[in-house]
Amino acid sequence: MTSTSHSDVAEPGSAQRTTLAFTAPSGRRRTAPVRLGRESRRDPLLPQRIRNGLLDDEGQQFVQVRLTAADAANPAARALLDAEAGTALHLHRVLDDTEFAALFPEIIGYELDAAEPFLLYAAPRGTAAARTHVMSASDQRVFARDLLLALSVLDGQGLVLRGISPATVLWDGTSVQLWGLEGVARAGRPRVRWGRAPYCSPEQRRGEGLVDSRDAVWSAAQVLYQLVTGRPGPADRAPADLAGHRVLAGTLPGAFAPLAADRPTPARLLDLLAPGAAERLTLTPAADDTRPHHKAYENALRLKRKAAAAEPPGDTGAGQKRGNAETLCPYCLEPLQLDLTSLFVTDSKMQYQPLDVSGLGNALRRQDVMRSAVQKCTADPDFPEHFIPVPYLTYGRPLTVAMVGQSSTGKSHLLTQMIAEITDGGLEPFGLKWQSVNPEQHARFVRERVQPLRNGRVLDHTGGLGLDGFARFVESLLLTDARGQTRPVAFFDLGGEDLVRTDAALRFLLGVDAMVFVVDPALALPLPQLDHARERWGLEVNRDGDLAFGTVLDRLPKSGPYLEVAAAMVLGKADLLRFQPPVDRWLGEAPPASLDPARVRAESRDVYGLLRRHAGQAWLRPFDAIRRCTLHIASATGGQEDHGRYPAGAGPRRVLEPLLSLLAMHGLIEVPGGAEAFAVGPGGSGGGEAT
Repeated sequence: MTSTSHSDVAEPGSAQRTTLAFTAPSGRRRTAPVRLGRESRRDPLLPQRIRNGLLDDEGQQFVQVRLTAADAANPAARALLDAEAGTALHLHRVLDDTEFAALFPEIIGYELDAAEPFLLYAAPRGTAAARTHVMSASDQRVFARDLLLALSVLDGQGLVLRGISPATVLWDGTSVQLWGLEGVARAGRPRVRWGRAPYCSPEQRRGEGLVDSRDAVWSAAQVLYQLVTGRPGPADRAPADLAGHRVLAGTLPGAFAPLAADRPTPARLLDLLAPGAAERLTLTPAADDTRPHHKAYENALRLKRKAAAAEPPGDTGAGQKRGNAETLCPYCLEPLQLDLTSLFVTDSKMQYQPLDVSGLGNALRRQDVMRSAVQKCTADPDFPEHFIPVPYLTYGRPLTVAMVGQSSTGKSHLLTQMIAEITDGGLEPFGLKWQSVNPEQHARFVRERVQPLRNGRVLDHTGGLGLDGFARFVESLLLTDARGQTRPVAFFDLGGEDLVRTDAALRFLLGVDAMVFVVDPALALPLPQLDHARERWGLEVNRDGDLAFGTVLDRLPKSGPYLEVAAAMVLGKADLLRFQPPVDRWLGEAPPASLDPARVRAESRDVYGLLRRHAGQAWLRPFDAIRRCTLHIASATGGQEDHGRYPAGAGPRRVLEPLLSLLAMHGLIEVPGGAEAFAVGPGGSGGGEAT
């Protein structure tokens, strides 16, 4: 933290007067006139800039940490500011009204989706320790105690502050305030290079191993050594003169060990300085008012397992009853077989022209031509003309996936990013390989949807229905599983207005194998931090749930207490809630390398609790009606658009997880316990209770 003087804003002639709109930690929006002082670099190696200011409506001094528009166009810079905001808000929730709050900066507002995002903090308390040449012995003990107390508080939350240095530790003569929250990482995550020698630990400097709270112990020891001796210590070992300094030798045994495993924890060192202090440090994780609803989720799973056990053997749903070898036309729902006399290809004007393959004797060339061909379906002569890609008919029964939700939910962006992740190899860790069903159609999808979105452009709404009123493919792929079996997977995107205005779309749903129900948080959750988004989009909270959900569920065939189509519910646009528990936890998770049923149930339980607590049971109707249904958190873009563009590009987060669950429930991905246990939890009295 580079400290600046508040005299920068004392003289009106030297201050910039403007108005700032921002979100307070409570989630409420606030607009206030401000005066801003001169700007400086927060850290020469980091993109953030800093300036002091004054809230004119309250006379409150503050510090603004911000990114310029040029820096904000870099996703890594935005991610850094997001991480800092997330840490500051987390600490506010945990520490507000406690004696430990003063150990950290006090956040008073943020605006992160603007072209020039920023954070506002209350004015720092004290000056950077870098300005203190040598500290007295009595101050050293208090300084060390406060610094280790702050690290112990962070450790109790599973957080580690990297980058601690004399520039980020402030001292007012009586107590410490620890800045540099952009350097916080979660314990157990892979280390990346961060910080400067000698203040970053040797492992941190090399980016080796996993983040450990004892990384910060090394940094704290180096800061203390400099304050005691007036000079920096060695970057890879204990100082040779450590024994000559009583305070250091008595309080930092082992803190300079080159390996984190050989260093004491922050709490251990704190107890050396203030016996019993660590034991009295009892903080709970940030409040999560969805936890009381977790029991309702577990009870729902038990009822679903009970219903499955009561089914006759082999009775596993409508999708299975029609047989694995039979292919249904996804439009007219009639049985369909390959017919070499009904093949077509598109010409340069995208018009269908008949294709005769009888003269193609070369097997490889014939296979290549057939891959780009379509077959005219004549199974129902009264149905409007429609065509099916040939590979869709040659690999056994296809898997059809329908995206369901109102037009404002971001389904198209979510589906586009989902397919983009697949084409980037996102399914390979799970034993799946892909290829396009129709290379020309896939290239067009990438050109018209994937590339513009990745380049930061907001996609136009794409209706899932043609002029003839029935559903059309958005994209289709061939997925080959670990056993070498290939299956077509076709994706459809239907808006709520399509489902209401035409019965053909509803009839199409009778043959769908899997569904993704996309929940728009702005419509579902009456949280104050969403008010600004609702105002921008002209939306209101709907306590009755998504109309499209009810329309679909009422039309699906039902033979027992539950619908047997596989489903995933997705809380989309989760970037709007990226600082709200439990969304903050899941959005921060790294992409999984394997599909862990317990983690999927833990995420489902958390999303269920969030929706049940804030949105109401109506928004959970798909989960209540469908026996095999998981719940997920995802953001297709990572942030909100500004004038038709995403300022730092569209960065997807957790968009593939809903599809992974559907593929596991349909057996394309093998999971521990099998597809049935994955969907509803393992049997037994305690089944499904993931932690």
